[in-house]
Amino acid sequence: MAYNLLKGKKGIIFGALDEKSIAWKVAKIAKEEGAEFVLTNAPLAMRMGEINKLAEECNAEVIPADATSVEDLENLFTKAQEVLGGKIDFVLHSIGMSPNIRKGKSYGDLNYDWFLKTLDVSALSFHKVMQVAEKQDAINDWGSIVALSYIAAQRVFPDYTDMSQAKAVLESIARNYGYRYGKAKNVRVNTISQSPTKTTAGTGVGGFDVFYDYADKMSPLGNASAEDCANYCITLFSDLTRMVTMQNLMHDGGFSSMGISEDIINMIQPK
Repeated sequence: MAYNLLKGKKGIIFGALDEKSIAWKVAKIAKEEGAEFVLTNAPLAMRMGEINKLAEECNAEVIPADATSVEDLENLFTKAQEVLGGKIDFVLHSIGMSPNIRKGKSYGDLNYDWFLKTLDVSALSFHKVMQVAEKQDAINDWGSIVALSYIAAQRVFPDYTDMSQAKAVLESIARNYGYRYGKAKNVRVNTISQSPTKTTAGTGVGGFDVFYDYADKMSPLGNASAEDCANYCITLFSDLTRMVTMQNLMHDGGFSSMGISEDIINMIQPK
C-alpha cells in the first residue's frame, strides 16, 4: 500500500546491484511512493548487476559513477539535476566493499593498500558525495541523505574485519556532515544500522550464515529484511522525519538491545 510519502520528490540512489540489494528495493518503493530519481553505480558493478532492468521498471535514468571519484560525482549531480529538472531531495548511499574480505584475508594479515580501498569505497565516498552536493548546492532545503551501516561499527564481528572500521568512519562522517549540512541547509544526514541481510555483498562475508542465524535468534522480532529496511529509508526521505538528523538508527529487530535470548540459551544449554 502506497501513501504518496515522496510525491514530488527527486533523488539519487547509489548501489542497486540486483533484486537482493536494499537499494533495489528502495528504488521500487520510492517509485510507488511518487518519487522520481536516477540510479547510479560504479561501471564494474553495473556490468555485474542488473541495474538497467530496474531502471526500466522504475522509468529511471542510469548515470554511471564511481563514488570514490570526485569528478564522477560532479558529473552525476550535474546530470541528475538536468534529468530530474531540479535539485535533489534525497540520496541513498548503499555502497560497501572490502578487497580483504573478498580475498579471504584475516584481520591479522590485512593488505593495507586494500584496507585503504575499503575505507575509500565504503566510507570516504559518503563524504565525497555530500561535499560535491554541497559545493553544487544540489540538495533542496530539508533534504535527506541516508547511508547504510552495520553494528560491527560498535561491536566485534571477527569475519567483518576492516569493514568494521569503514562503518565506524561512515557513521562519524554522518554525524559531522549532518551538523554542517543541517546548519547550512536544514539537510538531515543519518545512517541505518541494518540487520545482517542476505544481499550479494552481505553473503560474501565469511561465516555469514552463522551470524545471520545468531542475530535472528537474538532479536525478539527476528532479522529485519531488505524490504523492511527499504521502507525505513522511505520514511527518512519523507517529510515525516524532518527533525531526525545525525543519528545512527538501529533497524535490527531489537538485536542491539539484547544481552542474550532464550533461543540462544536453549541452543548452548546441555540437553
